[in-house]
Amino acid sequence: MAMTTSTRTSPAGADGAQGTGFAERLRTGFGLLGPRHSRHALPVEQVDALSLPIGDDGVVVGVNAEGQPAVLGVNRPTPYDIVLIGGLWTAQVLALRAAATGARVTVETGRAQQWAQVVQAVGGGQSGMTVHDVGRVPPQGASAGGPVLVIRDCGMRPPRGRVASAPWQSVLTLLPYLSPVAPRLLRQARLVGVQRVSPDEAAEIGRVTGLPRAEYESLPTLADGVTLWCTERDRQYVMTQPTDAEIGLLGTARRMD
Repeated sequence: MAMTTSTRTSPAGADGAQGTGFAERLRTGFGLLGPRHSRHALPVEQVDALSLPIGDDGVVVGVNAEGQPAVLGVNRPTPYDIVLIGGLWTAQVLALRAAATGARVTVETGRAQQWAQVVQAVGGGQSGMTVHDVGRVPPQGASAGGPVLVIRDCGMRPPRGRVASAPWQSVLTLLPYLSPVAPRLLRQARLVGVQRVSPDEAAEIGRVTGLPRAEYESLPTLADGVTLWCTERDRQYVMTQPTDAEIGLLGTARRMD
């Protein structure tokens, strides 16, 4: 690789031209000399000692078994489908926290009255949360600067949605229990959350998702607020711990609505 060299001269050259240029830079505000500090350097042998708190960016859905924050990235540049077999309480906590990250939340539901207090807390309109009847969700116009989370709270047999997942638009489908359409939704989802279910439902979920027997047999014993989140390669039990503000709005964690 070729290298170049430069010659450094004194502040004032023999003809004073450089000194004149320096004075001009001071007058115009450019080239002001700031404090001089030694370079920040670290010997190679000490690099391994560096520890930086780097984690995923997204919604803190709770804490894992080790007590560490469990983060769900809902604002993604690629389509992302989530299925939650669980309670309305957990879905509403996720909605509040997603809105707090700057995402716009759109709810498709047949029980709008159950979402009224959440909408009031977040604020309605294009910068907050909107609620629509089932099958009446308009195009959302999601973008990197305006990501959207669509929550489909459409009961046991949700119809095919008019608004599907897309870049910067994730879709979370809430199922209160396992239903005949659940296996199809579970196979299509990139992320599956399961709360307490019956033993028969647990066995079916294990069959569809490929969960180990010990994992799906634990599902009927999960406490309120605990969700088993599953991807193709990872599984985590997460306890959602509400804040004081969330408790004041939604009450304490519960599986049943």
